[in-house]
Amino acid sequence: MRKEEYQKLVAEYTPKENKWKNAVVAFLVGGLVGFLGQVVVSVLQNSLGMEVMESYSWLCVILIFVASFCTALGFFDNWVSKCKAGLFLPTTGFAHSVTSAAMDYRKDGFITGLGSSFFKLAGSVILYGILSGFFLSILGVIFYG
Repeated sequence: MRKEEYQKLVAEYTPKENKWKNAVVAFLVGGLVGFLGQVVVSVLQNSLGMEVMESYSWLCVILIFVASFCTALGFFDNWVSKCKAGLFLPTTGFAHSVTSAAMDYRKDGFITGLGSSFFKLAGSVILYGILSGFFLSILGVIFYG
């Protein structure tokens, strides 16, 4: 089989996605998540008297907990497959990657399974996030004193 024939065969059997529908769904779901997050922040500020920064910190904790809990129960993968990028915000996406890696290896025990596999997917994000923050802070000191 020639390369062109193979590429044609692959294109024929590759599932097609409606990109416009995915974009609209992601926009609406992401907007809903943002709206619900703002509702939580408003409740924390108005009902519990929290300061702005404290309420946003608690929102991050709540988002991480909900994403990790839904991943552990097996819901999050199904929701992401339906809602696409609308649910895969940086906070919830990172929590999902850490929790799913831990859940995949939980049968191997707490130390060799859960403990050693916890940051398999998220380790590169942490590494490059720390490195880029380090180099950008050096540039900030050089250029902005």
